[in-house]
Amino acid sequence: MLEKWQAVVLGLVEGITEYLPVSSTGHLILAESLLGLDRPETKPALDAFSIVIQGGAILAVLGLYWPRVLQMLRGIAGRDPTGARLLANLGVAFLPAALLGPLLDDWLEAHLFRPVPVLAALLAGGVWMIWLDRRRAAIPTARALDSLDWKRALVIGLLQCVAMWPGTSRSMMTIAGGTLVGMRPREAAEFSFLLGVPTLGSACLYRLAKNLLASARDGTPNLIETLGAASLALGMAVAALSAALAVRGLVAFLNRHGLEAFGWYRIALSALLAVLFWSGWVRIA
Repeated sequence: MLEKWQAVVLGLVEGITEYLPVSSTGHLILAESLLGLDRPETKPALDAFSIVIQGGAILAVLGLYWPRVLQMLRGIAGRDPTGARLLANLGVAFLPAALLGPLLDDWLEAHLFRPVPVLAALLAGGVWMIWLDRRRAAIPTARALDSLDWKRALVIGLLQCVAMWPGTSRSMMTIAGGTLVGMRPREAAEFSFLLGVPTLGSACLYRLAKNLLASARDGTPNLIETLGAASLALGMAVAALSAALAVRGLVAFLNRHGLEAFGWYRIALSALLAVLFWSGWVRIA
């Protein structure tokens, strides 16, 4: 059973890191190990918990960007062409992950959720962000969110698929993708946040259903029985509040400083996790 204070810590870590381009996976690995939760008997339920509490991060974006959500709803009703175009672009960007995610989930979990791949993704992502930020001045950035077309949305969606590699960061790939296709950092971040709603939402439902079905098939406790419904709800609530604060802070930070600082942070995190793993302090499995 997951203690409520542990659920608060994990919810806080998830909420803060989900929308920052720093890899929520890497931070949750560190938090779970430091809390002594990475035991073999609870690891499957804990991994599912880490995905399901992303529902709190989704609620944060829906609350912060409700005018955009209403705009897209008006677009569905045929009353807002801009909202309809934004919704279509989000659908195009979401499609690659929707198609590849269920097909690759088991393979990715079996082959890439290991120390070297996770640490390599953290390190490589940090180097890439530093490089991208330093050449950002050479990329035209006049394209606003409302003028994004489906081809550029598809590029962002394809880059989002790279984040299926644990340790990469969905936010890093989508914000960087938006930057590469000519969006300003603020608009790239906003598109990334909105794209997270269907992407994280489908991942939450898929992982929850997978855990419940496996539990029923094998006669083993599901994540709710293993960790506790109250802890799950508390983790989601904390994730929602902390994600809302992180989103606001990230937009302001990107406008002033760009991506490079996050790149250096990722490199430092990969080095710390490497030392802790090979010294036996944390488990990546």
